[in-house]
Amino acid sequence: MKRISRISITSRPALLGAVVMLALTSASVAAADDGPGPLGVTADAVATRQSVRVGALFGADRAGSLAGGHFCTASVVHSPQGDLIVTAAHCAGGADGDLVFVPGYRDGRAPYGVWKVTRRYMPDGWAKEQDEDSDIAFAVVEDLDGRRIEDVVGANRFATGVATGATAVTVTGYPDSREAPIRCTNKPTRHSSTQQRIDCPRFTSGTSGSPWVNGDGQVVGVLGGHDAGGTTADISYSVVLGREAAELYRDAVSDF
Repeated sequence: MKRISRISITSRPALLGAVVMLALTSASVAAADDGPGPLGVTADAVATRQSVRVGALFGADRAGSLAGGHFCTASVVHSPQGDLIVTAAHCAGGADGDLVFVPGYRDGRAPYGVWKVTRRYMPDGWAKEQDEDSDIAFAVVEDLDGRRIEDVVGANRFATGVATGATAVTVTGYPDSREAPIRCTNKPTRHSSTQQRIDCPRFTSGTSGSPWVNGDGQVVGVLGGHDAGGTTADISYSVVLGREAAELYRDAVSDF
């Protein structure tokens, strides 16, 4: 089965979600507190200035009752307007109705607010054919109390054309069986000319859209792509961020 959100046709095994609740070792939690730690180890994501740029996606009808309602992950990326998030196209395109984004979401709480999605941008390859090589999307969120989301939590930079595996990346996401994020650092490898993969355990349903952030604070991958992100919890995928992703980003930041 594919790593698709609950709004999609199928989702990953619930048993894997239960494993995530119990199998994080004390060593891996220590690694999350102290820095990247060993490669390929999944741990609880500690709330930091960088990690709160990642958040969970919800249907707008869950805005007043968040606990247990998230279905995908997204993150804030820099834009001139300071209002842009990135996720997987199968998260943004598969959702019926309005969406909200909650950066730094934990345990039913929204410490940095609930942000309404106003526009979504997906490549033609996804919109027309749901091509897995086009599984990336941007969304604009509305200002909240007169502030832009980037001013509240900051943003990573969206980077295209970065060689796969040039450096290690940290993947942060929200399994839909958990109410707090997990994270893992490892070095991506080439899966094909259009897809990259990373070995990180326990990234189950709900982690689609998770950003792959390198040491320079650049998003160089977004969990999705091949088999909607992967058919097992231990290997995840992303489209290679090339020309199509760069054009989509330009569309998203110029349409205002």
